[in-house]
Amino acid sequence: MSMSLFLNFNGNCMEAVDYYAQVFGSEKSRLLTFGEMPADPNVPLPEEAKNLVAYVDVKVLDFVLMCSDVFPGTPFVQGNNITLCVGTEDIQMIDTLFNKLKEGGTVTMELQETFWSKRYGMLVDKFGIPWMFSHDSGYVIGG
Repeated sequence: MSMSLFLNFNGNCMEAVDYYAQVFGSEKSRLLTFGEMPADPNVPLPEEAKNLVAYVDVKVLDFVLMCSDVFPGTPFVQGNNITLCVGTEDIQMIDTLFNKLKEGGTVTMELQETFWSKRYGMLVDKFGIPWMFSHDSGYVIGG
């Protein structure tokens, strides 16, 4: 099981990730723009979103920093743009932890299969802390 941080940016994700990669002497990887994601007929993709970053990660010391731009129209609050992420190959562990942390909290995305994960879900716990849970099978987003 691993723990990492997910940071959201307001259109300057690539600038920030390039900066962190330079500071820590590391490489960014797994770049995926919103325009490269499979189309969702329920969520039309605005032209200004096509080149925004849906996902990119960069190794910082002993952990991976995962980053994304917010989707146009999504509220962005500087300082509230950090999410705790749990990744594991143990789907039962994901279910157990998710179900415990959702008590008294708010589920923002029910556990489900996505194009990048066999099990993925998001919630805000009763203390206001956002969490992501993902089946970590070594799948590389975008390639």
